[in-house]
Amino acid sequence: MTGGAKTGPDERIRVLEQLIVTYQNSYYNGEAEISDADFDALWDELKVLAPQSPVLARVGADNAEGFPKKAHLIPMGSQDKAANPEEFRAWAEKTAGLPDFGGFLVQYKLDGASLELQYEKGRLVRAVTRGDGVMGDEITPNARRVRGVVEELGASRSGRRREGADRGFSGGVRGEVVMLREVWREKYRDKANCRNAANGLMRRKDGVGSEDLTLITYDAAAADDDGRFKTETEKIAWLKAAGFLVAESREFPGAGDNGEPPDAAAPASLIEDIIAWREEVARKRDDLPFDIDGLVIKDKTADPADLRRARPERQIAFKFELERAFSILRAVEWSESGATYTPIGMVDPVRLAGTTVQRANLNNPGMIRTLGLKIGAAVSVVKRGEIIPKIEGLAPPGALGPEVSGGGERRDIEFPTVCGSCGTPLRDEGTRLLCPNAACPKRLHHRLEKWVGVLDIRELGEKLLRRLFDSGRVRNISDLYTLTAGELAALERMGEKSAARVIRHIRTKRRLPLRVFVAGLDLEGVGELLVERAVSAGYDTLDGLKNAAAAELAGVWGIGTITAETIVSGLRELSGEIEKILEAGIISLAPPPGEAERPLRGLSFCFTGVLRSLKRSAAEEAVKALGGSVKPSVVKDLSYLVTNDPESGSGKNQKARELGIPVIGEEAFLALLENRGKVQGELF
Repeated sequence: MTGGAKTGPDERIRVLEQLIVTYQNSYYNGEAEISDADFDALWDELKVLAPQSPVLARVGADNAEGFPKKAHLIPMGSQDKAANPEEFRAWAEKTAGLPDFGGFLVQYKLDGASLELQYEKGRLVRAVTRGDGVMGDEITPNARRVRGVVEELGASRSGRRREGADRGFSGGVRGEVVMLREVWREKYRDKANCRNAANGLMRRKDGVGSEDLTLITYDAAAADDDGRFKTETEKIAWLKAAGFLVAESREFPGAGDNGEPPDAAAPASLIEDIIAWREEVARKRDDLPFDIDGLVIKDKTADPADLRRARPERQIAFKFELERAFSILRAVEWSESGATYTPIGMVDPVRLAGTTVQRANLNNPGMIRTLGLKIGAAVSVVKRGEIIPKIEGLAPPGALGPEVSGGGERRDIEFPTVCGSCGTPLRDEGTRLLCPNAACPKRLHHRLEKWVGVLDIRELGEKLLRRLFDSGRVRNISDLYTLTAGELAALERMGEKSAARVIRHIRTKRRLPLRVFVAGLDLEGVGELLVERAVSAGYDTLDGLKNAAAAELAGVWGIGTITAETIVSGLRELSGEIEKILEAGIISLAPPPGEAERPLRGLSFCFTGVLRSLKRSAAEEAVKALGGSVKPSVVKDLSYLVTNDPESGSGKNQKARELGIPVIGEEAFLALLENRGKVQGELF
């Protein structure tokens, strides 16, 4: 189908949601039915067709039912990624230019399932999966059967003691559980791949198959000492001495390279050496005993706490080159979600990253114009992060043969011009094509779905909501709170008990934080995280957010001009509806913390070095609890740099002095907290 014809994606969305839930459940209970690539294709198609689907919001963590939940000692956040040498050079040049740069440690990026082992005085007490990055499933009985898991630090499988091992260590060890390719070939060829098999077996309730898995480690942290390991190299040596299998790594420069100390090497030479090693590893990756999908590069002497932040600045994943295929663009479908129309390219089937691709994202109208795309053109298709199919541009001449790339019929891609639901002329903003009609039925229904999903009103299912909407009884969120059990009971196939249960769930009183309330209103591209950023910046009431100057709101980190305009104009447009929702008396807004409860509001802190009287994580949480913010590095608007040695010549101290930022010690920091209205004993 070409041009602006409506494809009616509702049925496809329902099918995708059902498939994703089914495969996810089997995946996390040890019986994965399809490959990661095939699952990713389903996920990505749903993300394009229905980006606000509650299935996308619910699915993603590796938690499985039946295992107790435990917190991590080492937060398992995400890291920035470089997909090509240019992106890596930009990061590496910035990192190598820092005053305290100490060279790079480069490790294989293992493609398996993350696991944290927790030790007390040298003995394994629990093993926790990645989960949501903060808490995961405790699978200790299974982990004890995995090859490479050390029960007692410094002891070999034969029981002999290893020299140099730290047997009194209390803290966490992080690694990746993988299945060796040889094991997969011999016993698990019914699974799509090694990663799928490892993920499933690791979470089996009966533990069967865990003995066929291997743990390879790459990180460790003492429970009460951020300075336990001075360098990443020292950490790797400790892991080896303790008896762990360790990820392949290489130092750039290595000790004594060219007869010079490591910091004497030219950064440009280091960077090119790493790029060359990546190419070498990529060529031999298929011959390795396990799967890898790139390299991880760390500053060897970075503050360990920095490397374990949600987005560490001195660590990056350098992925292998994207797999690319060439095909012919045959048609463009326009996926409708809420107010937005998104172009999806239909191409001749090609194999890409383990799956057959026929649909690829075209992003927006501006991209089509910029690339000069036409129906019938030969195009280049890639998978971003080896997951998302995307048309990146025109294929190079001759990519599909001269008879294909050099000739053939070409015709323009037709854009839809009117909304298929309300007939309103669409507005083409370049970055998006949307229906501007606030009363468009499609927009109204999408907002209802978003509200029900965000508030998790489980008894109000998709089909019932559609019936109420199509009948005209529920067109706005506020209409939900005027429904009665009698009305629902009168509907076909809806009994009195079911009706009463639905009404009870709808009318359950909820006191919502501002971030949840605004996210439920379905403003284009505005979720809880963005609203929380605005709240942290002082826009912590509904009126304050609605009456904000868009230009000032755009200055909040992570929001930007377009999103700020969307928030302000959207809240003003919905002010009448918001008033009705709140007047019903069922939904209320949680008040912002009072000034007495937020004495650090407007102040920001960066911590460096090991604090003596409390953990750094406790200090950071105290700052946040009192309304302040924590930053991972020294930047110009920082309020204080907190260190255990204010007189040191460290890179952070030097930069703070250059920018005129106060550098304070631990005692001064605690005094500041106490003087701002909290005593130390109440905080820690």
